Amino acid sequence: MANMPLRIGIIGADIRASWAGASHIPAIQAQPGLKLAAVATRKEESAKAAADAFGAERCYANPYDLICDDSIDIVTVAVKVPAHRDLVLAALKAGKAVYCEAPLGATLVETEEMAAATGLLHTAIGLQGRLNPSVRRAIEIIASGKLGTLLSANVKATTFGYGPTTFSNYDYFNKAASGASFLTITVAHVLDVVEAVLGPITEVDARTKLIWPTVSVVDTGETSHREIADHLDLIAETSQGASVSVQVLAGIENDPQFVMEVRGAKGTLMLRGHHLAGVQVGDLTLSASVPFALPDRPVATGNSPTAEFWAGAAINVGEVYASLARDLRTGTYHTPGFAHALHSSQLIAAVERAAVTGQRQLVPNALCLERAAAVR
Repeated sequence: MANMPLRIGIIGADIRASWAGASHIPAIQAQPGLKLAAVATRKEESAKAAADAFGAERCYANPYDLICDDSIDIVTVAVKVPAHRDLVLAALKAGKAVYCEAPLGATLVETEEMAAATGLLHTAIGLQGRLNPSVRRAIEIIASGKLGTLLSANVKATTFGYGPTTFSNYDYFNKAASGASFLTITVAHVLDVVEAVLGPITEVDARTKLIWPTVSVVDTGETSHREIADHLDLIAETSQGASVSVQVLAGIENDPQFVMEVRGAKGTLMLRGHHLAGVQVGDLTLSASVPFALPDRPVATGNSPTAEFWAGAAINVGEVYASLARDLRTGTYHTPGFAHALHSSQLIAAVERAAVTGQRQLVPNALCLERAAAVR
């Protein structure tokens, strides 16, 4: 493994503007130490088309055949959230390293089950925003003490999704049973970047709102009903003592933004992003009132010709693959994996409880997570 490229098999690599095609494929292609060995979709025709389009050696119409392929080192699960559990557990049982998109499970119970099944296997969860080079540099600035005592942080984030319209193949995002909601996806990505920079969130107070309960399905002319919140206002405290205010807006198609401003007693820093889909997609820029070295260049910057909307999606996903590859080659466990995914799900559960009860909620796992990271 030390000298040979790590062989990756992607479940869900469809050529029809899929997330995997827009992010995972160019992220892998940009790194000589990685090789796209196989793809799997639900049909033989689409699997062959994906293999031809993306340059995979093999294609499978049955994802479990890909999982059982002895030549595969890393199985990437990039399908709808309700299908994660069975595929992930099968891949772990086969002894594979597994990279799964977030959220890991459709429910907290599913996430707990998959995290418990990991053992000593290497895993990666698709909370890629925290590995963006600008985020990593922001972490270093704060760790250096240049900002002094942290006083506060303000975060404003948007996404084009979860607005007044949708397409039929995306309507499942509006249903609670899917596990793929505004909170579990958009908010989870935002809060993960907050935790990356300021440390684990220890307590939260939140208010949610359902602004668009009725959604127009553009391609069919039908009406759908949204079952989950599409707006969040949150106040949190992190393990570093910083008070954080967060607002996340859905359905924003004009002037999309992610802005995180951290203020300390001696200075400030700011992270900015402008992708329609949110902080996890595309690049971020960093500015600060104190001197700092420029962020590292991303390992992957390429775009997929099949999904122009997702331009820049390979940047952060590429950082996850680079980190996972280092861990596999050195035997370390620095890449945020399924234990991290469990913490994220527990945090979102605390946010939901705070919104329902109107009471501040403790996040008891946060400090344990921080200590585990320090030990590693």
